[in-house]
Amino acid sequence: MRLLDRFPVSTALLRRLAYASIISNVAIVVTGGAVRLTASGLGCPTWPRCTDDSYTTTAEMGVHGAIEFGNRLLTVVVGVIALATVLAALAHRPHRRELVQLSMAVFLGIPAQIILGGITVRTHLNPWVVGLHFLLSMVVIGFAYALWRRIVDPDAPSVPAVPTPLRTLALLTTAVSAAVLVVGTWVTGSGPHAGDHGAKRNGLDPESISQVHVDGVFLLIGLSVALIFAFRAVGATRATRAAVVLVAVELSQGLIGFVQYFTHLPALLVGAHMLGSCLVLLATLSVLWSTRERRLSPVPTPTSASAEDRVPATA
Repeated sequence: MRLLDRFPVSTALLRRLAYASIISNVAIVVTGGAVRLTASGLGCPTWPRCTDDSYTTTAEMGVHGAIEFGNRLLTVVVGVIALATVLAALAHRPHRRELVQLSMAVFLGIPAQIILGGITVRTHLNPWVVGLHFLLSMVVIGFAYALWRRIVDPDAPSVPAVPTPLRTLALLTTAVSAAVLVVGTWVTGSGPHAGDHGAKRNGLDPESISQVHVDGVFLLIGLSVALIFAFRAVGATRATRAAVVLVAVELSQGLIGFVQYFTHLPALLVGAHMLGSCLVLLATLSVLWSTRERRLSPVPTPTSASAEDRVPATA
């Protein structure tokens, strides 16, 4: 700790690192999708080595090995950024315990992802494990976003920025958004992009589970639109803006989803849909964050002498 005291980290630098952590974790979701969409999921057929004799890809493994190994290397970059963020949170002055805890949550998510990625390979791309791998990334992104927002918040108790019923509606919208993400992994596990031509599917009927997913999306959009009108009705400008952005992201994501479904799931659109899932999550968290705020209590300044002070001293 004494060494960290000698090199204090500014709030601006810590926030940049937290933002970089968000971006890098979103990027690894996209590159992980590229691994699956190019059927490179078993490009490195074992773990933790890439082959039985090498930790790196070989020329004989071709492009699939290069893509899978490249994604593993990106995990190292994500981990380095997360570690740097932890050290920055420790060196930040004034020291804030919550920032350290959030940065540690992001950092610990990286080895958890590495282990789960190894299980994914060892189970020959079991679709349920692949889905968990994606959902864990969503959790890590959520912690990174919370850190990024919390850095600029003062250390003060949070207070409602909207009435309690609207806070409850925002929480319900967040829960539905999470459910849509979960069901989306089931849709993916039933579809054609398995990550390898020999990988099994989850056995769910693609059309039926896709319909469940679409129903969830319609519910999510309906709740999000309701939030716009509700926030506007109470004059919550910041929350209204966040809800408008959420609806715009949801509509864009929904359009991509419909187009990819009716064009038989082209890989490029599926990859864009995975990126959109991350953006929906971030936009949802932005709405939830806007329903509360932290404000330091103003320090009272004396405007006039008190009556007691005005009484002249007597002998």
